[in-house]
Amino acid sequence: MSSPANPEPTVSTPIAAPNPAPAKKITLKTADGNYFEVEEQVAMEFATVKTFFDDNTEATFGTVIPLPNVSAEPLSHIIQYCKRNLMFRAESAPEEARKVYDAEFVKELSNEQLRELILAVNYLDIKNLLDVLNQAVADRIKNKSVEYVRQFFGIENDFTPEDEARLREENAWAFEGVDED
Repeated sequence: MSSPANPEPTVSTPIAAPNPAPAKKITLKTADGNYFEVEEQVAMEFATVKTFFDDNTEATFGTVIPLPNVSAEPLSHIIQYCKRNLMFRAESAPEEARKVYDAEFVKELSNEQLRELILAVNYLDIKNLLDVLNQAVADRIKNKSVEYVRQFFGIENDFTPEDEARLREENAWAFEGVDED
């Protein structure tokens, strides 16, 4: 049995993978005049954008979608969150990883940013993010004083000092176990 002394190596030429079609982009215009170009998949996380295309059948992907109740800062946070959420779904990430991300996402937000985000997310109708933000508010005001909650939501006290003292006395149980602000 003879075998070649120096067999020629087999060379395979790699075949270039086909380039995926570029993602369609949707342009969003915020209330403060900023434009955001986002991938279709991200924009479709916003029920408001889906409704826009459903209601405006002549609209194309070149159409600028106005977001009159959303400013640039909250929209940038929302886009970031939606991109990450899409990645979690694509990777079938465990629920625990999502919860950790959600906690980190809201942790760095100021109370003002959190309120602005809630208004924007509510307008855009992103249910899962609205749930996360509402839970963050609930956690921040849990066991806090009436004064803290008023300040958090920007509510002016319309009770006279006498009315407030009377209400506190009649409902003393409601003020037990309240954290220091």
